[in-house]
Amino acid sequence: MGFFSKNETAPKAANFNESFGSRQLGELKTRADNTDLPPYVARQVRTELERLKKTDPVATEFAIAVNYVELLLNLPWLNETKDNLDLKRAESILSSHHFGLDAVKERVLEFLAAKTLKSQQRSRILIVDDEEVACENLHLYFSELGHTTEMAGNGVEALQKIAKGDHFDIMITDLKMDKMDGLTLIDKVAKVSPETNVIMVTGYATVSNAVDAMRKGATHYLTKPVQLEKLKETVEEILHTQKRLQISQGPVLCFSGPPGTGKTSIGQSIATSLGREFIRLSMAGLRDEAEIRGHRRTYVGAMTGKIISEIKRAGVTNPCFMLDEIDKIGQDFRGDPASVLLEVLDPEQNRAFVDHYMDIPFDLSGVLFIATANDISKLPGPLLDRLEVIEFSSYSFQEKQVIARKYLLPKQLSAHGLSETKPEITDNALSKLITDYTRESGVRGLSRIIGTVCRKLALRILQEEKSDTLLLIDQEQITPMLGPRKYRQEAAEGKDKAGVVTGLVWTQFGGEIMFIEALSMRGSTTLILTGSLGEVLRESAQTALSYIRSSAKELGIAPDFYDHADIHIHLPAGAVAKDGPSAGVAMAVALVSLLTNRPAHRNVAITGEMTLTGQILAVGGVREKLLAAVRTGCVKAVLPAKNQEDVASLGEDVTAHLEIAYVDSLDEAINHLMD
Repeated sequence: MGFFSKNETAPKAANFNESFGSRQLGELKTRADNTDLPPYVARQVRTELERLKKTDPVATEFAIAVNYVELLLNLPWLNETKDNLDLKRAESILSSHHFGLDAVKERVLEFLAAKTLKSQQRSRILIVDDEEVACENLHLYFSELGHTTEMAGNGVEALQKIAKGDHFDIMITDLKMDKMDGLTLIDKVAKVSPETNVIMVTGYATVSNAVDAMRKGATHYLTKPVQLEKLKETVEEILHTQKRLQISQGPVLCFSGPPGTGKTSIGQSIATSLGREFIRLSMAGLRDEAEIRGHRRTYVGAMTGKIISEIKRAGVTNPCFMLDEIDKIGQDFRGDPASVLLEVLDPEQNRAFVDHYMDIPFDLSGVLFIATANDISKLPGPLLDRLEVIEFSSYSFQEKQVIARKYLLPKQLSAHGLSETKPEITDNALSKLITDYTRESGVRGLSRIIGTVCRKLALRILQEEKSDTLLLIDQEQITPMLGPRKYRQEAAEGKDKAGVVTGLVWTQFGGEIMFIEALSMRGSTTLILTGSLGEVLRESAQTALSYIRSSAKELGIAPDFYDHADIHIHLPAGAVAKDGPSAGVAMAVALVSLLTNRPAHRNVAITGEMTLTGQILAVGGVREKLLAAVRTGCVKAVLPAKNQEDVASLGEDVTAHLEIAYVDSLDEAINHLMD
């Protein structure tokens, strides 16, 4: 039994809760007074604090409201980093961090150059006043501050300057003037040049005039005699906001390409060169739109979306924000996250982004958004329309060698404690790792296999006495260390067969070869298609068969070959879905090879879309397909003649190891693949 009854202890508990709640309120109020907040945020904080005074500290609503106020006070509303727009520094960082990707790096530098020029552009100010002395004084004052200024003696003259096409960032105008007063001028400027901000300066300051000016489109309203320092602060505030919006209104870059080609690391290099905080947010598997927009503040456990929470963690309003794997966003009954991104990535909307938890706007216009994707065809059309896609192509064999020697090997040696031992892996050994143990467009798998070699070296060094043989790894030692090779050059090592053609295809993981097989058997004129083929591939096969039936005599095929037969076309790897038009000509050649019993050269690869009249149309992914041909041992690639320009833009590291032939029709293609 206690010393106090329930009636005696309850008041003490209540007093404790009240004092605890009062202490929390006092701390929040002190923080709010000492935190620089936008006016609308400060009003929201004051409103919440007033509500907290009337809320029981024991109630759940009290804790929810306290968390909400703390969030508002912790967000970086006005804190931003200043961009380092040194283009030479950016170029040096991109070159030192990445080998190859010349087209990508050039496009990134163009992107940064446009931002640099925009930030260096001098602002233009139009001063409108019928008092000549006042007009000239302001003209001299702002000219000395580095602005380009022009003067107009009245509203009519000011409109004439704007009508000529002259753009002004700011117009400073008097209210009472001859010919046209300031209010009329503001009204007309808002229609002719809505992007021009207007500051009204007048000696006839009244509440009604101020209300009319702001209603007609004035940004600020100042009284005469004007304080130059106050006017300067107003102008700088407007110009800062304008320049920030102009810089942020550039395209949202989307890096598209196979895995392991450096999309994320290029984004990190952009952030480093600009001096911005870097945030990476994986979008893969994201299904609930509340993950982006936040939960409504109606229950315990509600929280902000990932956009706001990551910006809070970064502590600045203008980080470099990478939306990784944006093509893998899901969609179900919990909403469509991709539709939320339409607002996040649109500079016209994201300056007032409303997270459901916060329920007040947050300006995202300063954020530099970058997206990455493996397959942009999976993106919704409206979202893709907001992105500028930069293609990341596959690495060539020579590029992989340099990347392995210059970047991957030193990194793996350091990670496995071999930096001081300094074992040497020869170029021949690296070449064997690239060709026999990895088959990829990027270098992620190559990095892993080099790491495996380093781990085995570390084990041997500790188990055996240190010797020169342990520190020199040549190609003969790779197989004993890693086992039999994982990949073979199928095109070079196989035998030529009738009805089998080597086709070049493109996937989201880069270029690949695919052996297209055709077989004829007794039947009832049925075309059998297997291999998880999509609708476009099925139509390509039907087109090829129809052309061959219509041109059987010219192709040396018996005209009645299909009367009592079935044709089966198969594309191996049946578990993998396939689609696209670029295998059309390969299927046609496979049928001709089968029906004429002429083997097709296995080490000659072909790609192209075929029409019903036998013409061959251009296809995409030429670089990736040619690299796949080299990787698998092909000696010749047959391409549509319309792709010559694509090949001309490629480097010798792609084209030097292949004979490339161009064709316009199926007849020409047959001559290159069959004797």
